[in-house]
Amino acid sequence: MSTWPDPAAGDGARHQQAARARGRIREDVIYLGWQHVPAGPDAGPPPAPPQPELDDVSPDWLAAQRREHRRLTRSAKLTAATAVAILVAAGSAWSGGYLTGGLGPLLTIVAAGAAAASGRQVWHGRRELAAEVRAEELRVAAFRDVQRGEYADRQRQYAEQYRCWRERAAAAWRQPRWYPVTVPAATHRVDIAGGTLAGWSALLTMLAAPRLSAGGEVTVVDLTEGGVAADLLAVARRSGIDPLVWVLPADLPQLELGTQLGTGLLADVLARTISAADGPARPGAGLAAAADPAGDAALLRRILHVLADAPVSPGDAPVSQRAVPQPAVPQTAVPPVAPLIAALRVLGQIGGPADHLRSATLTPAQVASLGRLAGRGAEHLVVDRAWAMESHLNVLAPLATNLASRPPSRLKVAWLDRRAAATGNGVIAAYLAVALTALLRQAPPGRRWQQTLCLLGAERLGGDVLDRLCDASEIAGAGLVLAYRAIPAHVRERLGRGDAAVGFMRLGNAEDARVAAEQIGTEHRFVISQLTDTVGAAVTDTIGASYSSSVNSSESVTESDSVTRTGGRSRGRGRSRHGMLAPFADFSGSASVDVSTSTAVSDSGSITAGISAGTTWGLSTSRALGASDSLALTAQRSRESLVEQHELQQLPQSAVLLSYPAAGGRRVVLADANPAIITLPTATLALRPEPVSPRPDRPHEAPLRAFRPDIAGTRSDSM
Repeated sequence: MSTWPDPAAGDGARHQQAARARGRIREDVIYLGWQHVPAGPDAGPPPAPPQPELDDVSPDWLAAQRREHRRLTRSAKLTAATAVAILVAAGSAWSGGYLTGGLGPLLTIVAAGAAAASGRQVWHGRRELAAEVRAEELRVAAFRDVQRGEYADRQRQYAEQYRCWRERAAAAWRQPRWYPVTVPAATHRVDIAGGTLAGWSALLTMLAAPRLSAGGEVTVVDLTEGGVAADLLAVARRSGIDPLVWVLPADLPQLELGTQLGTGLLADVLARTISAADGPARPGAGLAAAADPAGDAALLRRILHVLADAPVSPGDAPVSQRAVPQPAVPQTAVPPVAPLIAALRVLGQIGGPADHLRSATLTPAQVASLGRLAGRGAEHLVVDRAWAMESHLNVLAPLATNLASRPPSRLKVAWLDRRAAATGNGVIAAYLAVALTALLRQAPPGRRWQQTLCLLGAERLGGDVLDRLCDASEIAGAGLVLAYRAIPAHVRERLGRGDAAVGFMRLGNAEDARVAAEQIGTEHRFVISQLTDTVGAAVTDTIGASYSSSVNSSESVTESDSVTRTGGRSRGRGRSRHGMLAPFADFSGSASVDVSTSTAVSDSGSITAGISAGTTWGLSTSRALGASDSLALTAQRSRESLVEQHELQQLPQSAVLLSYPAAGGRRVVLADANPAIITLPTATLALRPEPVSPRPDRPHEAPLRAFRPDIAGTRSDSM
């Protein structure tokens, strides 16, 4: 019978007991994976039960006695046989008349006496043999009684030895084998290079689920078009968190990101979106092809002022709004993006004047003001830039046109739908990154990693966009996770920059693997256990499923099992306003100062249950480890490898080769990002003291080992 937890059996009590055994989630560290550490001496095999050793009459002795009896009675048997033959012959001859007188009776009497004497001797011999055998049986029976008493004593000794062995085995079983791999919350950023969608799903769940359980907030921007956050959403819902999910561009009307900024900031955001929409600069691209963010921002700012300041009379109102009285627009209000797109069409002369006057979003007064916006001699420049900007921004026209009040959520996910146009998704990706950067720049500094921003597919963005996002996150105190599928030139020069932890997952490209090996250092070794290989092979890249939008649902947030205890004091003043996608949006406009640091712990029971039963990794791990005990017994198997190019190309899907600053220098460790390891009975959330990494100038030091999960037995090895 398998000793691994049965995913179909009593989840409630089993997960509560496991959560108490493994500890609590800490808020002052970032969980990135699991490391297997060999436990103390094993209890060894169980003692062998005693076997009964009861004597019996030896068959060899019995056969020897019978042979001796036959040898001793052989002459008597021959005499008896001869006498019987003479008796028969004499009797026959005497009765036939061949013997006359007294010779016949005499021979008969003599032969009968000899036969009787010989038969008596044979009979006595048999009785002596039977008596000897009986005596031997009685002697052996006495020995058996003694041996039964000795066997009973050995059984009592065996029972005591087996009880002691079970106690040692239980103590060895309770020893933690899997320890979390963490980086301190003082780390500003985590960079992840390489990996598959399935591996990213594991890492995202591993990182974000503890942050949510500790009371933090997580914002995921998924630019991969692959649905990487599906497992995280399942864990959050099972933990009592109702996430907000935007599937873009379909949910642009329900997205208010960036629209709450002022006119100047919104113009800057849109201008930088246009500049970044084409992705990273490619070698050989001329300067003429590049956009001018400063000029575009100035033009957009003037357009927004025209749209906000133009007087609106009842006759000038758009046709769709004339029947409904409209409140006066405050001077500080920022119009939606749709009127801005219509204004760009007017400036770019896209369509005729009649089309512009019949516009449902612009009034005739606004159209007239826009016609006077360009100065003499600058018409062609304005027309060209308006054409270019309108071609980029038209995909954002539905932005914030159908907002509704929804309950706040600590988990927000924005995803690019792979069924949408690629060019439109490029613009939306750039807008999400630029608008988040602008909001972070406006947010007051907060406690580090209380807000976590995960940007997946960051290689699609330009280097300047990434730099501004990193700077804004660091200043605001938000934790930033940047995940790159590949390592192009603009990513290579930014990996690990500043106070950042770097993680490398499977890098199929040979050049990317070479760059990663050079950055880590080929002097390091890591140990790969079989758990990572087996479970990683069982989870395919079909994880990239589509999300379901939740911004149209107003269901209440269910009760959460998470329990958070926070210590610390803060002071501040300001006003709070609920936002939607952006980090810090829930307290936009407030100012606060932390007086002391705080440390929170949270019960891991809710996320353990969610991971075990609600994620692809949890189900795959349960099936792999619960298949049979023979599979479980291979848990200790592992292989040691060097940090080399070909090894990085064949890493298992959930393996993460981490490099981060530690007390004794930069540490390199191989972690397993499989979140389902928390469900193993040998997993603990207690932190293990960090060993000092060996230095190349100290060859006598043992090389640092990073441990990787192993698939095997009742106690597998490798969060």
